[in-house]
Amino acid sequence: MRLLIIEDDLEAASYMQKGLTEAGHLADHAPDGETGLEMARTADYDVLIVDRMLPRRDGLSVIATLREDGATTPVLILSALGDVDHRVEGLKAGGDDYLTKPYAFAELQARIEALARRRDPEAVQTKLQVGDLEMDLLARTVRRAGVNILLQPREFRLLEFLMKHADQVVTRTMLLEKVWDYHFDPQTNVIDVHVSRLRAKIDKEFSSPLLHTVRGAGYRLQA
Repeated sequence: MRLLIIEDDLEAASYMQKGLTEAGHLADHAPDGETGLEMARTADYDVLIVDRMLPRRDGLSVIATLREDGATTPVLILSALGDVDHRVEGLKAGGDDYLTKPYAFAELQARIEALARRRDPEAVQTKLQVGDLEMDLLARTVRRAGVNILLQPREFRLLEFLMKHADQVVTRTMLLEKVWDYHFDPQTNVIDVHVSRLRAKIDKEFSSPLLHTVRGAGYRLQA
């Protein structure tokens, strides 16, 4: 999923961004309400995580403006204000859920995933399979032919994207944008290095390769 965190507490935002990235999501950050509103208007996000108290424009104003624009992106409001009246006010402004600070990261992640499922039941898959290769997105495990395969976080995200686009040619540009969150070519061999490492882990010890190079185009994961 692609997420937008609108939070002026840089330490809290960094903590959220790190945890959500490790969970396999792409998480952008806006440090104030005006920036967050502009980012939410110009990019396609699956869920917005909006702090209530923000500089330049408060969180409820951001949400209300987006709803006036016709945006339907699910919004999770974060706030230290947790009494009933404040929660009701947040939901009436257009929020879909309300989480009081301090919170457990596991609950934050569960609420984000629940909002995404509510918007599109197919949006959040929990298990992927290509041939005898299996990935459990909740347990963060990968197995091939019953053998556990240990992957680094970036390798896991790369394989997840390839499995979600199995039998399709995946280009370098797609990988840069969706796995590395680059919107430019860094002119490095970062993709080749990670693909090589991934291929060694999922193909080397098995009888038939799954990860194929399509010359001049990109890569294809195919049983």
